Amino acid sequence: MNRSLIMAVFLLVVGNNIVIFSDSLIKLLDGFDAPFQFVLYRQVSAALILLPFIVFFKRPLLPRRLRWHATRAHIFLLGTVFMVVSLTTLPLATANAIFYAAPIITVVLARLLFKERVTRLSLVTAVLGMTGVLVIINPTSANIFALAALVVATTLALNNLLIKKLPPEHGIIDTLYLTNLLGIPVAACLTWFEGASFNLDTLFIAVGSSLFSMIYAGTCVFAYRAAESNKITSAEYTGLIGAVVLGMLFFTETPDVRFYVGSVLIIVPLTVLTLRNSKSVG
Repeated sequence: MNRSLIMAVFLLVVGNNIVIFSDSLIKLLDGFDAPFQFVLYRQVSAALILLPFIVFFKRPLLPRRLRWHATRAHIFLLGTVFMVVSLTTLPLATANAIFYAAPIITVVLARLLFKERVTRLSLVTAVLGMTGVLVIINPTSANIFALAALVVATTLALNNLLIKKLPPEHGIIDTLYLTNLLGIPVAACLTWFEGASFNLDTLFIAVGSSLFSMIYAGTCVFAYRAAESNKITSAEYTGLIGAVVLGMLFFTETPDVRFYVGSVLIIVPLTVLTLRNSKSVG
């Protein structure tokens, strides 16, 4: 069996369940009207958290060949701004349902931009997975702010695909560090234009959100470098199951029959796709 493929799927499952905590923290900013300030805090805190690792492993603080890193950094910045907007204006379930359009967008863009071969099985798996997401969430309150969530899904897909353009000598720590560092100047300018006053609670939430999102981003860097995107994107859907479990444990939410039907639509096709691809290249 292809161990790299198995590991890539496993890491995406773990990463998507961890990033739920980041979304939950952002949701605490209910009615928040200073998204640029939050984004700046998050990027600065992420760069500072990663800086000791850069120094310890003797990595260059600003290496060469930064074009694609800079591109990803500003796509990431755009996505984070729209993520704050969508999570603070939409119900958490609705926003996350739209975020999970990212795997389908990834498959489409992989075909259009990188000419990756999209098999019938991977396409069916993506469609069934998205159907499972909608069955579980049953979104009923989407509005114009849903467009912000759709922008988030698109930026996630683009950044996952652009990982393949990064210099191979730049590891996960380098990539996460540069993604946050290179976006700080633009984020600072937007924050200054926004003119919001300093908020300590926002800073604490931003630091926590940054930690969880970096873990997720790290798993994506490894996974999308290790395997073709159309073979692993369906693993992104499993984070929705973690969201329901988190709701059961901490918010006394009890899933109905839609949860079980949707889970089957997500997990079974993903398992079949992974085993089929593993056998074909193993």
